[in-house]
Amino acid sequence: MASDAPAAAPSGEEGAAPAHGPAASGGTRARTRPGGRPGTARGRKDSTDREHGEDERRRERRSRWYRRDVRWSPYVFVAPFFVFFLAFGLFPLLYTGWASLHRVELTAPGDMEWVGLRNFSRLVSDEFFWNALKNTLTIGVLSTVPQLLIALGIAHLLNYRLRGSMFFRVAVLTPYATSVAAATLVFVLLFGRDYGMINWALGMAGIDPVDWQNGAWTSQLAVSTIVIWRWTGYNALIYLAAMQSIPDDLYESAALDGASRWQQFLHVTVPSLRPTILFTVVVSTIGATQLFGEPLLFNGAGGANGGADHQFQTLGLYLYEQGWVNLHLGRASAIAWTMFLILLVVGAVNWLISRRLRTSSQGR
Repeated sequence: MASDAPAAAPSGEEGAAPAHGPAASGGTRARTRPGGRPGTARGRKDSTDREHGEDERRRERRSRWYRRDVRWSPYVFVAPFFVFFLAFGLFPLLYTGWASLHRVELTAPGDMEWVGLRNFSRLVSDEFFWNALKNTLTIGVLSTVPQLLIALGIAHLLNYRLRGSMFFRVAVLTPYATSVAAATLVFVLLFGRDYGMINWALGMAGIDPVDWQNGAWTSQLAVSTIVIWRWTGYNALIYLAAMQSIPDDLYESAALDGASRWQQFLHVTVPSLRPTILFTVVVSTIGATQLFGEPLLFNGAGGANGGADHQFQTLGLYLYEQGWVNLHLGRASAIAWTMFLILLVVGAVNWLISRRLRTSSQGR
């Protein structure tokens, strides 16, 4: 039995060691940890790769939307202009051009009879058309020349340092913000034959009252006065903006040469404003060609005939009379296209003059 015990002890120790000893537990941990750690790292790597992949896809989507935004957003921003231009600009222009080649009445615009250029040929022999064209030219000259000269003088005064200059700038722009109806009705009261303030002032000076509305030149002068009052401030601010862009060195050099303010205005300011003056002349000419509201309201209840003898009927009034009073839509369309051709001629003259000015300035 004693000999059996020592023999059993080692075997027991050997058998106990793998089952309960630290080597057994350590061996188990050694087998478990190497197998667990690689599995956990691999999972973290997979999740990290998924996050990076999602970020990459997100960045790609963002870059794709950014490229689309940069490419298409300018077209989206300007699209409303083109939509309204097509609806209210190009379509009426093309439709009136088509209607001018037909006999069509406003009461039945769908019934068109082809007449070719007959509506335009009738204008050549129409004395009322030539009268309206002459009146438009006369009123345009009477209103544009004084208007631009006064605007140039006002801008020259505002260009110097004045107290309350901002107040005066707003004041000269106030007539432009006034509606044409309100302004014309006030001037109708001023130019009244029996109750007008202007005739009252003339009477104080010993001058007989003037029948402003029924006279040929007096009525055109009265209508031109309304246009001058409304648009002088607008042109003055355009001239003022152009004057402020003239370098001060030019005025300093002129002052060192002994030039007075008037000489500086003539030899420095006016030559520098040639492109701006040309622009205002063209814009005022276009406005005079389309003159409508002032002569219509100045006539009061007389309608679109421009006075008893058509003495201040403009092309705009004649177009309105033919289209909306006489209901001849084809003739009115021909008048509209004639006005458009006149404006094209004015634009071509403007281009030629501006080109010559640029050539002369480059030659210097």
